[in-house]
Amino acid sequence: MLVAIIIHAIIQEYVLDKINRRMHFSKTKHSKFNESGQLSAFYLFACVWGTFILISENYISDPTILWRAYPHNLMTFQMKFFYISQLAYWLHAFPELYFQKTKKEDIPRQLVYIGLYLFHIAGAYLLNLNHLGLVLLVLHYFVEFLFHISRLFYFSNEKYQKGFSLWAVLFVLGRLLTLILSVLTVGFGLARAENQKLDFSTGNFNVLAVRIAVLASICITQAFMMWKFINFQLRRWREHSTFQAPAVKKKPTVTKGRSSRKGTENGVNGTVTSNGADSPRNRKEKSS
Repeated sequence: MLVAIIIHAIIQEYVLDKINRRMHFSKTKHSKFNESGQLSAFYLFACVWGTFILISENYISDPTILWRAYPHNLMTFQMKFFYISQLAYWLHAFPELYFQKTKKEDIPRQLVYIGLYLFHIAGAYLLNLNHLGLVLLVLHYFVEFLFHISRLFYFSNEKYQKGFSLWAVLFVLGRLLTLILSVLTVGFGLARAENQKLDFSTGNFNVLAVRIAVLASICITQAFMMWKFINFQLRRWREHSTFQAPAVKKKPTVTKGRSSRKGTENGVNGTVTSNGADSPRNRKEKSS
C-alpha cells in the first residue's frame, strides 16, 4: 500500500500536474483527468502483467486449466504477488480519497467502485479461484484501460469520439465473455468435479451453495455495470442530440419598410439561415 501511494504521488506530481498546467482544465475536468490518468496507468501495467502470467502458465492454450485440479491453493510466486499487488492498490485508494481532496458527492461512487474490486479480487483469492479471477481481471482491465485512455484524449480534443465507440462495443463483448467464462468454469467445470465436499484444510469450496453465490455475485455485478453503461450511453446521446439540434425556425412577421429586405438577406421567405445567424449584422445604409 505504501509503494502504491508513493507511485500514485509520483505520477500525479511529475506527469498529470504538468499536463494540467498546460491545458488549463476546469475543476471538474481537472479531477476527472487525474482519475483517468492514474487508472489508465494502473490498468495498463496490470493488464500487461496479467497477460504475461497467462501466457507463461499456458492459460490461453488450455482453457480447462480454469477448473481442472481444483482447488488451486498452490500458486506460483508471480501469481501470488499479482493478487497481493491488486489488493494493495485498491486498499490504497481509500486514503487517496483524502489525499486527492475528492468531492463529497463523488465519494459514494468511489467507495462502491473500490468495494466491488476488493470484494471480487479477495473472493477469487480466498476461494482458490485465482485462475478464473486472473482471466476475468485481465479482460476487465483491458476494457477499462481503453475507456480511460479515450477520456484522456477527449479532454485534450472534445471532437475525439472514436475511442468511446470502440470501448462501447468491447464493453458489451467483455460482459458477455465474462458471463460465458464464469458459467463454463463454475457452472459446468466445477459442477462435474469429483471432489465436491467443503474442506477448509485443503481449501476446497466446491459445493453447490458456494457455486451459486459466486455465479450470483458475478451476474449481479455484470448487470449493475450494464445498467451504468446504458445510462452513460443515453446521457451521451442526449447531449449529442441537443448539441446537434437545428435552430428552431420562427414564424415570420409582416412589417413595413425594410422587413422584406432583411428577409431576403437572411434567408428565404423570412426564415433565418445558419449563415445569416452566424454572420455579423449588416450596417444600415444611410438614407438618401
